[in-house]
Amino acid sequence: MLKSMTGFGRYEETTDQYKISVEMKAVNHRYLDMSIKMPKKLSYFEAGIRTLLKQYIQRGKVDVYITYEDYTEGNLCLKYNAALAAEYMDVFRKMAEQFGIENDVKVSALSRYPEVLTMEEAPEDEEHLWKVVSGAVEEAAKRFVETRVAEGERLCRDLTAKLDYMLTLVDFIEARAPGLLTEYRQKLEDKVKELLANSAVDESRIAAEVTIYADKICVDEEMVRLRSHIVSTREKLMAGGAVGRELDFIAQEMNREANTTLSKSSDLEISDRAIALKTEIEKVREQIQNIE
Repeated sequence: MLKSMTGFGRYEETTDQYKISVEMKAVNHRYLDMSIKMPKKLSYFEAGIRTLLKQYIQRGKVDVYITYEDYTEGNLCLKYNAALAAEYMDVFRKMAEQFGIENDVKVSALSRYPEVLTMEEAPEDEEHLWKVVSGAVEEAAKRFVETRVAEGERLCRDLTAKLDYMLTLVDFIEARAPGLLTEYRQKLEDKVKELLANSAVDESRIAAEVTIYADKICVDEEMVRLRSHIVSTREKLMAGGAVGRELDFIAQEMNREANTTLSKSSDLEISDRAIALKTEIEKVREQIQNIE
C-alpha cells in the first residue's frame, strides 16, 4: 500500500498505577529524521523506541512526544542498614565499658540514629515499564500509519488521474507528429514549384530536405520513453511500499523528455501539448514529494 509522509497518531492509556500518552506527527523529509521527547526516567528506552518505530516508518521528519505519570511514585520502602546499626552498638558497648555505665540503648532508640533506617523509593520494574511504554508507542504507531495510508490512497487517486491525462497528451502528439512531415513536404513542393515556375521539381532534393526536417522534429523516442515512464509510475503506485525516491527520479526523467519534445516542436498544437505535459509533470512531482 502507498503511504504519505504526513501523518498523525495518538494513544493514551490510564490505569490505577500509571497514565501514559504517546503522540506522533510527521511531515515530508528526504530521509528518516526522528525526534523523541519524553521524561528523563524513560530516556534509557530511547534506542528501543527508535528500533520499534523503524518497523513502521521509513521516511519523514517524525516528532514523538511521550508523557508518563506514575501514580505509585509515592510508594516508598524502608531500608534497614544492619552494618551501621552494628557499628553503633559496638561503640555504645565500648562507651559503657570505658565509663562504667549501663548500656541502656533500646531498639526504638537505635532506629532513630542517622541512616539506620531510611526511606527509599521502591525500585522500578524496568521490564514492566518497557512493556507499558513499548505497547503505547506501538499503538500510536499503528494509528499513525493508518493516517498515512489514508492520505496515500488519496494521493494515489490524484496521481493516477494526472497520469491518465498525460497519456492522452502523449497519444495526441504521437498521432499528430507523422502528419507534420506530409504537411512540410507539401509546403516545400508548393514553394519550389512557385519559385521554379514550369521547371521540373527535383524529387530527390525534396526527399532529402524532408528527411533532414524529420530528424529535427522527430519525437518518437521521447514519446516511447515518456509513455514507458507513465506506465512505470502507475505500476509502482499500485504496488505501493516506500517508492517515493524512485518515483521522484522517474518524474525527473519525464520532465526531461517533455523538455526535449518542446524544444524540437515547430507545431503549435504539439507545443501546447508539450507545455501541458510539463505542467502536469510538475504537479506530479509535487505530489510525489509527499510519498514515503
